[in-house]
Amino acid sequence: MYDRTLLRTAAIAQGQHSYVDLAHHLKVAPATGWRLWHGKTVPAGSTAAKVETAYGITMTQLLLPAAGS
Repeated sequence: MYDRTLLRTAAIAQGQHSYVDLAHHLKVAPATGWRLWHGKTVPAGSTAAKVETAYGITMTQLLLPAAGS
């Protein structure tokens, strides 16, 4: 799993308050946005690149354990 809180915090700071907002911002399918928002999948390939471009979060940062885990 990955630290979804890091992605959600970055998204919320840019005004995306739901998985639909996240999906729209990243230009991915709503189902992909839902999985990312809820931590059900790790972004891979082009989605990981979109996350890094949009939020400045690298794949390595996403894979670090969440604080308190």
